[in-house]
Amino acid sequence: MRQCRLRSLGEPLLANVTRRASQNPNTHVWNRRHSAVAQKLDALPKRVHEHVVAHTQHRKPTVDPYTLLAPQLDALRSNLLGLLGSAHPGLTDIAQYYFLHPSKQIRPLLVLLFSSATNGLGRAWDVKHWATEVEGGGGRTEELDQPLTRPDVLNDWNPTMPDHTRSFDSVFDLQPPPPARQQPPSPPPPLASTSSQASVLPHPQVLLPTQVRLAQIVEMIHVASLLHDDVIDQSPLRRGSASAPTAFGNKLSVLGGDFLLGRASAALARLGEPEVVELISSVIANLVEGEILQMRDVINGSGSGSGAAESLVQEEGLLGKADTCVSPATYKDVGREAWNVYLRKTYLKTASLMAKGARSAVVLGGCRDGDIAKEVAYAYGRNLGIAFQLVDDILDYSSKDAALGKPGGADLTLGLATGPALYAWEEHPEMGPLISRKFAEEGDVELARALVRRSSGVERTRELACAHAQKAAEMLQYLPDSDAKAALHILTERVVKRTW
Repeated sequence: MRQCRLRSLGEPLLANVTRRASQNPNTHVWNRRHSAVAQKLDALPKRVHEHVVAHTQHRKPTVDPYTLLAPQLDALRSNLLGLLGSAHPGLTDIAQYYFLHPSKQIRPLLVLLFSSATNGLGRAWDVKHWATEVEGGGGRTEELDQPLTRPDVLNDWNPTMPDHTRSFDSVFDLQPPPPARQQPPSPPPPLASTSSQASVLPHPQVLLPTQVRLAQIVEMIHVASLLHDDVIDQSPLRRGSASAPTAFGNKLSVLGGDFLLGRASAALARLGEPEVVELISSVIANLVEGEILQMRDVINGSGSGSGAAESLVQEEGLLGKADTCVSPATYKDVGREAWNVYLRKTYLKTASLMAKGARSAVVLGGCRDGDIAKEVAYAYGRNLGIAFQLVDDILDYSSKDAALGKPGGADLTLGLATGPALYAWEEHPEMGPLISRKFAEEGDVELARALVRRSSGVERTRELACAHAQKAAEMLQYLPDSDAKAALHILTERVVKRTW
């Protein structure tokens, strides 16, 4: 069964490589690559991970993603703290708490790498670059760094707030409006070319201030979700230190997360790009939807809308039986639905922010509908995000607290059936009842962990992560060569190899 599953992953990949080779003018180069890919696919499943590594190393030079953008990432984190001030010192402390501890920063890294890899490709690049150089264009760092609320409106802490606005000694009177801003000169028109991609990136490659601010925004949203998750999961650790609920309590942690989302929303609106506002706002909704989906029973397909798997479970008594009276087709249908719920939750809670953050970065660089870079960014981020979370789910079984920076083995304790457990269920039907009752009875967690160890669940989950990482790497063929593109290739390897 494993061989069949992995061939189903490999055959479409091979077909895509063949089709692209026939369309590419450099056919002889593609033939060599096609041959290498075919050899690796023939070796599945034992060497899936090695295939991703070898394929990446064969095609691109080694460029460390974090080294490439180390100065920008350091500045991003230090400058971000200035967005998190509050009139309430305790709220400032909780809002900044997780930012003061080491983190992988993979979400802002993706934003900055795709910005660097695609700036200059979009038809509206000249307009976006113009906005960074003209006062009043809305894209200069000075304009983005202005207080997030108007100085004459008291709805947030603001060091430039005038006394008459800050005071509550009397009723608030009508105030004269501030002078209208001087209109900047008209921007250059977007390129009318129908070409979906430019052939040359600007040199040196630049990051727009709006893209740097977007990188901060996606990290703020991510940290807000961590604050809320740690309350829901009652987690004692995060990033190697006491979690926010442990340090500050549940109430302040929830309010701190809400505060971060409010600040991120204000900063997002200032970017001046409606499509980006829509994309990132939908991420916040996705995070909530994913959390609710996770809180429901993965095994009965709750939240899927169809109830198909639930009815199958009820009619066949599948979860309580490991005998031959259960048809293989029924067993397969329920397992497929469980995987659909699991992977949909994985997208909503993890991959959505990576995919839409990367796409938003490309939009801020001037790409419009019809520009292939937008689709590349989303497809790469979606596949990489799913691979990232699959590896996270593996590490929950194999790594210690110190390595993870959070409690290891927490998924089973929380009643969550992730990839390794779902694969173990395919090989050991007695896992079904444990998943159904969310490992709630005494001894369930230990038995489930033993079943995973006796199965190939961890190995198969890693193979699935490698397949998603490989697909992410494939997407980059549509971008011109650059250091940022090479770093994105390396990142697909790092995600599946990581141990933290």
